[in-house]
Amino acid sequence: MQVLTALFGPMDAIDRAHALREAGATGVFTFEGPHDVFAPLTLASTVGGLDLLTNVAIAFPRNPIQLAHQAVDHQLLSGGRFTLGLGTQIRTQIEKRYGTDFDRPVARMTELIAALRAIFAAWQTGERLNFQGEFYRHTLMTPTFTPRDNPFGPPPIYVGALGPRLTRATAQFADGLLVMPFGSRRFLHDVTLPAVRDGLSASGRELADFAVVPEIIVSVGDDHDATRRLLAFYGSTPAYRPVLDVHGWGDLQPELNALSKQGRWQDMGSLIDDEMLYTIAACGSPSEIATHIRDRVRGVSDRVCLYQPGPIPVDSLAEIVDALRT
Repeated sequence: MQVLTALFGPMDAIDRAHALREAGATGVFTFEGPHDVFAPLTLASTVGGLDLLTNVAIAFPRNPIQLAHQAVDHQLLSGGRFTLGLGTQIRTQIEKRYGTDFDRPVARMTELIAALRAIFAAWQTGERLNFQGEFYRHTLMTPTFTPRDNPFGPPPIYVGALGPRLTRATAQFADGLLVMPFGSRRFLHDVTLPAVRDGLSASGRELADFAVVPEIIVSVGDDHDATRRLLAFYGSTPAYRPVLDVHGWGDLQPELNALSKQGRWQDMGSLIDDEMLYTIAACGSPSEIATHIRDRVRGVSDRVCLYQPGPIPVDSLAEIVDALRT
């Protein structure tokens, strides 16, 4: 099994990438947080031998040309081992934090993928760039702004999705799906995969033609308070209620949401009981974590992303990787 895990920022990215590679990780990913999502991967590319993944870069505040340049540059730096992972975020974050539009996110994401592919094709083949969509229009590309000498081709485009419409569209138009970390085996198999199959059927592809990459929250040891708070944060968001509904826990979402608006983060974590904790997160010893991961992704994927509420010891990560490959 291929295992990717997180870089948390640029300051220690090189040292951490070295340590993760020595621990057996096959790749590293970044997420949108307090730091830029691309900078740590730029640094990690100097380590060599690691897959690089944005998991995810928030798409709508970025222009397709900017994304295309960043993607091709990292494809070159990594020797063809970069994957551009994109996400929509939620309306409040896009409109109030980024100050940009969120309307019709599924259609917007679908068109953004098409725009990226048109840009990549113009760079690779020299054909005229003439993309004219509803949200994006790109009709000019001169040699001055065209990347040269890319023997690896454009990187694959993955999309992080949870809801059935975006999951279906991702399977129809993208190269892979990044499964959200707030999830479970039941949600993956009963909700996500049927939507994936619908999208693949619409595109005339099989599951073997498409990457499904689950991201799983891991919590090593006996103290899971930080993980409970993380699950409460996710669970407070209406977009994640479908995961709770599958298990009959949907009524907890508005309760968590109300507490979040009061800033009562500690109280929220106390509402995540053991059943919910161990269903959504892989907790315990490295061998117990590996067992949870294998059970969740069996028959779905041989590539996983480990989401850590905080950096876990590298030796624990090495034990998890060893256990997953046993």
